[in-house]
Amino acid sequence: MTTFVDRVELHVAAGNGGHGCASVHREKFKPLGGPDGGNGGRGGDVILVVDQDVTTLIDYHHHPHRKATNGQPGAGDNREGKNGQDLVLPVPDGTVVLDKNGEVVADLVGQGTTFVAGQGGRGGLGNAALASARRKAPGFALLGEPGETRDIVLELKTVADVALVGYPSAGKSSLISVLSAAKPKIADYPFTTLVPHLGVVTAGATVYTIADVPGLIPGASQGKGLGLEFLRHVERCAVLVHVLDTATLESQRDPVTDLDVIEAELAQYGGLEDRPRVVVLNKVDIPDGKDLAEMIRPDLEERGYRVFEVSAVDRQGLKELSYALADIVARARAAKPVQEATRIVIRPKAVDDAGFTVTREGDGFFRVRGEKPERWVRQTDFNNDEAVGYLADRLNRLGVEDELLKLGARAMDGVAIGPEDNAVVFDWEPSMTAGAEMLGRRGEDHRFEAPRPAAQRRRDRDAERDEAAQEYEGFRPF
Repeated sequence: MTTFVDRVELHVAAGNGGHGCASVHREKFKPLGGPDGGNGGRGGDVILVVDQDVTTLIDYHHHPHRKATNGQPGAGDNREGKNGQDLVLPVPDGTVVLDKNGEVVADLVGQGTTFVAGQGGRGGLGNAALASARRKAPGFALLGEPGETRDIVLELKTVADVALVGYPSAGKSSLISVLSAAKPKIADYPFTTLVPHLGVVTAGATVYTIADVPGLIPGASQGKGLGLEFLRHVERCAVLVHVLDTATLESQRDPVTDLDVIEAELAQYGGLEDRPRVVVLNKVDIPDGKDLAEMIRPDLEERGYRVFEVSAVDRQGLKELSYALADIVARARAAKPVQEATRIVIRPKAVDDAGFTVTREGDGFFRVRGEKPERWVRQTDFNNDEAVGYLADRLNRLGVEDELLKLGARAMDGVAIGPEDNAVVFDWEPSMTAGAEMLGRRGEDHRFEAPRPAAQRRRDRDAERDEAAQEYEGFRPF
């Protein structure tokens, strides 16, 4: 049964925005009181939040599809739809978010760090919000936008100051258990450790974290053994500690060769060349282990390694090792640049940015791209002629028709708005400039005009009666 997962593919879907409402206010003695359709609610976001109580991505391994709730549609009497509820997904500290192409989108480090993985759709405007002096009685409302759908990859990279690396059964789990309060599973067979373990060590005034990385073998960087799955957990560490077994029972192995093999795997993985190294010769409580440690120590020091002889059983050399690691960690922390306060960078649009682009794609076919026109298309109910005319007016005010004319577009040329896999295509007519006139005087319903005074109503009624009488008198049967 899977107990630790540090890489998952997650499919997130934000909530859809609620549709706006097209409604007319009605009450006794005032049957046509004007538009009162409310706006739709916003769809919920999908948000990743770092939670230090979460240590694995196993929940998303079993349930990789996550969706926020939709916004509710608007209603009459100017009632706005309820916003969708945001979906908050807790992730471990050190989680890296990648897109489907493998590009890093976010690096989540630190309690409470958040990232919006899916943006909820906007709610559509009701006809009350669309009313204006020219459009007193809109007979349509805008649709809610669909929420953002996204496929992302979550990778967990352990946040620790010190990483213990070495062959299986080299004694890393035993070492971390005596240096800290961590309680990893320990046994005398390979691959006992199947998950990275974290421990907190206090040495004088320095407190640092130490990670027990599962055992590596030759070929780990190409996927052999368990190494490939856990090499990413050493990337954030300030110092690498090689734990070498001086009392191994395998005749074909020796500590120096083990060190060379692990270093070759780290070099193959890449990105760790600048990390300081420390060598720990473990199991010196065994006579043969002590003799072998004294034999190879000069060779290791000649290579430039700082060497410590320790025993996790009788705790030899642990204090010196702990304080030495604390000193290296403290120097690494001091060398880091001081993190500045978060700054908000404002990048205003260029003065000549029209907000859209029009490109010619072949003979008689054009494509319009841009955040505004594509959003307007998504919000349009194409079953409502008035809504389509409103879209035409908005596009023309934005300057889309002028740009089409500049590129030589002619009547009945094809125009697509949006990307190739999700576009609205129509035959272009230059007369779209008068979109309101094409569909009549949209929004100017005489029923919503101010009532005439009583005297004027009587005069109009008398005039209609006199006109009817004159027509009757002039009638002569054959």
